[in-house]
Amino acid sequence: MVGLNRIMVIGNVGTDPEMRYTPSGAPVTSFRIAVSRAYNTREGERRQETEWFTVVAWNALAEQVNQYLSKGRKAYVDGRLHSHSYQGNDGQMRFRNEIIAERVLFLDRPGAGDEGGEYSGGAYAPSAGGADYAGHEVLSPDDLPF
Repeated sequence: MVGLNRIMVIGNVGTDPEMRYTPSGAPVTSFRIAVSRAYNTREGERRQETEWFTVVAWNALAEQVNQYLSKGRKAYVDGRLHSHSYQGNDGQMRFRNEIIAERVLFLDRPGAGDEGGEYSGGAYAPSAGGADYAGHEVLSPDDLPF
């Protein structure tokens, strides 16, 4: 039976991307992203809760995310959820969920002095729109289905 493992988040990057290399030389970049949701309590009070996700990007995506993404930027991440366990320094078993990114879109412009743009699944595309390296149309935040 075929399954589906897909997660999409939009949020604010909470840590600068950290790039490293595997022993075989493959680049891997990880960063944290905060996703907030607002809701009303039964008493009518407005509340906000934030979920934090660790995002991992590999190969060309890792290099480009490391180059163009920074703490405080707004981003869309599309990928699959990966869960694993490990033993912590204190001997306790720990569990970790990560998003293995397949696509990252930059949803805002970088600070002054940088060029604005969106990164779309393997290509850095100009803000004005156009297509990525595979000929796919680059989406703006207004084009997202939610």
